[in-house]
Amino acid sequence: MKLFTIGFTKKSAEVFFTRLSQAGVKRLVDIRLNNVSQLAGFAKKDDLRYFSKAICNIPYEHVPDLAPTEDMLDAFKKKKGDWEIYEREFLDLMRTRRIEDSARSVLLDGDCLLCSEVTPEHCHRRLVAEYLRDKWGSVQIEHIV
Repeated sequence: MKLFTIGFTKKSAEVFFTRLSQAGVKRLVDIRLNNVSQLAGFAKKDDLRYFSKAICNIPYEHVPDLAPTEDMLDAFKKKKGDWEIYEREFLDLMRTRRIEDSARSVLLDGDCLLCSEVTPEHCHRRLVAEYLRDKWGSVQIEHIV
């Protein structure tokens, strides 16, 4: 199984959709908790659903069960929390939610996990992809940057 990840921040719509198309993404899976903020620009839920289909013929789905909780996000982003603590808490949350079971019916080969961070290093999309690879095995991860 191949699983892509991408963040939309600091990318123009042209760059974002071109990279999705060139990578061969089959479906865009939004794993943000909040996906309707005006700050998201072209990446607001309804706009993204339209653009990804109209521009790339890529369907869009929102899967908030693969997102951190509001409290976790606030502690890390708004209060400038420690990445190691955030990572440990999010890994615990994924284990508690047993996403390896629930994601089997949601994620397909060629799907792309979407979040906002520019790069995957400090983003939960990388943690989700790596967690699933560790649980499922034979998952190839490609970060589109």
